[in-house]
Amino acid sequence: MNSEIEKVPKGWAWTSVGEIAYSINPGFPSGRHNKENRGIPHLRPMNINAKGEIDLTDLKYVEPEDYDALIKGDVLFNNTNSPKLLGKTAYIKLDTNWAYSNHMTRIRISDFLLNPAWVSSCLHTLFLSGYFSMHCVHHVNQASVSSSFLSEKVFIPLPPLPEQHRIVAKIEELFTRLDAGVEALKKIKAQLKRYRQAVLKHAFEGKLTAEWRQAHQHELESASVLLERICEERRKTTKGKYKELPPLDTSGLPELPEGWAWTRVGDISEAIQYGYTASSTSEPAGPRMLRITDIQNSSVDWDIVPYCRIAAEEKSKYLLKDGDLVFARTGATVGKSFLIRDTIPESVFASYLIRIALFRHINKAYVYSFFQSHDYWMQIYERQLGIGQPNVNSQTLSRISVPLPPILEQHRIVEEIERRFSIADEIEKIVDHNLKQAERLRRSILKRAFEGKLVPQDPNDEPAEKLLERIREQRVKQIAEKRATASRVK
Repeated sequence: MNSEIEKVPKGWAWTSVGEIAYSINPGFPSGRHNKENRGIPHLRPMNINAKGEIDLTDLKYVEPEDYDALIKGDVLFNNTNSPKLLGKTAYIKLDTNWAYSNHMTRIRISDFLLNPAWVSSCLHTLFLSGYFSMHCVHHVNQASVSSSFLSEKVFIPLPPLPEQHRIVAKIEELFTRLDAGVEALKKIKAQLKRYRQAVLKHAFEGKLTAEWRQAHQHELESASVLLERICEERRKTTKGKYKELPPLDTSGLPELPEGWAWTRVGDISEAIQYGYTASSTSEPAGPRMLRITDIQNSSVDWDIVPYCRIAAEEKSKYLLKDGDLVFARTGATVGKSFLIRDTIPESVFASYLIRIALFRHINKAYVYSFFQSHDYWMQIYERQLGIGQPNVNSQTLSRISVPLPPILEQHRIVEEIERRFSIADEIEKIVDHNLKQAERLRRSILKRAFEGKLVPQDPNDEPAEKLLERIREQRVKQIAEKRATASRVK
């Protein structure tokens, strides 16, 4: 929106924010916030959402001795924030007793001469276009837009007043319908999340493969025999060096289908190993080094995983291979896991990860799927250590209980989970696409509004220039009254 390069429809006019505002004032510093309803609500930048609406979800209060309360029709502008969030704007729809922080600027206009929702929408559209992030003053960790810049350098298109009302009403009508559609899509996403957990629950209770198990019961070797074979193999390979875990107490665990057995991660793992400690580098100075932060949405973009320097004799100890299961042992993502599949670049794993090398008799994808289940996460939450920086060490991880079916049934369960999840993934892709389309449609509605194409124009409407003349006249009158009042006080 720029008066010098863009044309406006007939009867419209360009105006600066300062020309139409009675006052443009930043708020006051918050002092001591509280969430106990002491004092008055104190609006901050996070109280304006991405749609340009007041959001009272995270509301704090202040107890000022004196403050300038917001009133119905005030436009609230975010003047200090990260560049990306700078310029979020909303307007006050109801009479309030709210204060606002010094990171916000209040623009007060006369709702007899302008529709505040129109002004707010214009400024918020500039925010969505990135205008304020391109024209802000940068500081350490944040940016700002001054009141003088907002007043003198920011221009908005101004339709006749009746057209403002028609456009705002149409925007609200379309946005209401759009929001209802978005809410329905979000509910589908939530349902898909619950569906995946239901699939996993049924999978590890044996319900997902109940019919298949009945049809193949004579082909299945029980899990207890499988565990004994693993135990024998461990005794041969470790030659008595492995310290056996104490017997597993199953008294508090759910009953499993016939042929299944409860086991622990340590019982079915050849090794549980901490990662390599080193600084990463963007230079290809050695193998790549997988970190917790490289695992996003159950996948890894190996092209952006950094490298590390490591001696050849050390590298062989930490090289990742197909079938390795890595586990985040500390921080906010403790318990998150990732299964190495197929061929990857030569890579080692960082110290905040634990590698679990499962025995060849175990389906690695089966255990990885269990690591996504509610029952697994409940064990992680119960066993994690620390509060500020929760963590799970290798000993704790080795004691995580796992329901183990026969190996053939493990394969079948993985197939059934992946089949159902692939359907859910396709549905979620469609939902995500439609959510993005909804956001594009929201911007398209605003664009058409500010081009004068959203509602029909009425040639009988008073032109915006006449409206601006009355605003100027009222301002002159207002200034004269202030001077007269000041003179009487003297």
